[in-house]
Amino acid sequence: MAEIRDAERLSIGKVLYTQDQIRERAKELGAQITKDYEGKQLVVLGMLKGAIPWMAELIKYIDLDVRIDFIAASSYGSGTTTTGVVKIKKDVEFDIYKKDVLIVEDIVDTGTTLAFMQKYLGERGPASVKICSMLDKPSRRTKQGAKVDYKGFTVDDLFIIGYGLDYDEKFRNLPYISYLEPGDVDKL
Repeated sequence: MAEIRDAERLSIGKVLYTQDQIRERAKELGAQITKDYEGKQLVVLGMLKGAIPWMAELIKYIDLDVRIDFIAASSYGSGTTTTGVVKIKKDVEFDIYKKDVLIVEDIVDTGTTLAFMQKYLGERGPASVKICSMLDKPSRRTKQGAKVDYKGFTVDDLFIIGYGLDYDEKFRNLPYISYLEPGDVDKL
């Protein structure tokens, strides 16, 4: 039965990055983050829901004593295009004053949520606020100053699913990153 499920999973979209490629990139970025934050108080904030798999992989390779929490914000509502208005749905549960904050994202698209989060968290007096995103889609960036400090992979303007990214709350649990062609959505 497990073999059938694995075969079915491989047929969802066109694979961009395998689980091994994602793990290797997380290992590289974890080493860089460890070096950059040595001797500092690092708080890793995962953006719910999509960043959970990437954050879980990434923090395995950060060789520091880190605090983790989650924050939920969205500018998309129930659609696939940004509304431009960011809403906080779940906030950080502890004080980040004078601590270094690393926001972990699944994908940075227009940069609307990212720009808002940097300002929103920056008002709480952290030592720094930086971004680590599994995927960066710079061709869609509309917000100036929305900068990804630690980037897993750069992707084209594709409809991406897997490894935390969803289509209508489905496919977040795929162990790889793939993309859907316009006609694929109708078949799901």
